[in-house]
Amino acid sequence: MTEILRRMLRSPQGALGLGIVALIALVVLAGPALAPHNPESLAPLQRYKPPGGQFWLGTDQYGRDILSRLLHGARATVMLALVATTLGSLAGALIGTVSAYLGGRADEAIMRTIDAVMSIPSLLMALLIVNLLGKSSLNALLAIALAFAPGMARVTRSVALSVRKQDYVNAAIARGESAAFIVRREMLPNVVAPIIVEMTIRVAFAVMLFATLSFLGLGAQPPASEWGLMVAEARRFMHLSPWMILWPSLAVALVAIGFNLLGDGLRDALNPRA
Repeated sequence: MTEILRRMLRSPQGALGLGIVALIALVVLAGPALAPHNPESLAPLQRYKPPGGQFWLGTDQYGRDILSRLLHGARATVMLALVATTLGSLAGALIGTVSAYLGGRADEAIMRTIDAVMSIPSLLMALLIVNLLGKSSLNALLAIALAFAPGMARVTRSVALSVRKQDYVNAAIARGESAAFIVRREMLPNVVAPIIVEMTIRVAFAVMLFATLSFLGLGAQPPASEWGLMVAEARRFMHLSPWMILWPSLAVALVAIGFNLLGDGLRDALNPRA
């Protein structure tokens, strides 16, 4: 772990991504404690205030402090994206590894099904699932996880196929170990590196996808301070206070850039010969 961290810090994109993600983690963990105001406190006389000494990032149409809402919303936006990515990645990794282990017709059937599902864009897939399940943050999380699983299955299978040919897997088969044991103990631990890199990059897409669902009214619901919902509410007031839409949009962009850079740095650190 220390060697991987050293390699990441030697890489410009890895060091920058690590710094941005560390800042995001601080905001997620300590954001509510750092917020200078109550994010739900209504102050009609303070509406549309520009950034200044009292309200560093200005106020919205209800007089709520935008900085406080961003700090509170970070936990919902980033944590839900992380959970959705983790669930989708684990499901996809399991499917891909099992498919590689089984091989033959079973592998062909599973992968052709995955290909058919992957032909549907992730956003469209998420929209379909949320429309079926109903509007809520939890359903948006499940939709993103299900939308990410096929792509992760394809990535994992490509790595697991080479692992399947290794001597330690053949030895486990010769010992009479069950398929579940071989997949769980022999194959999955040896495909972790690409899964971690892919997960890190997919967090950026999950944040943007979750923000998009909330923007369309299918994710977080008012009065939540989720960043995509903040952008959706602010678009009607751009002519009065453009900072209302600027700050949450920049927050989403910063998270996406940070995790993309971190994923690139991890890829280089875990594959130094490349």
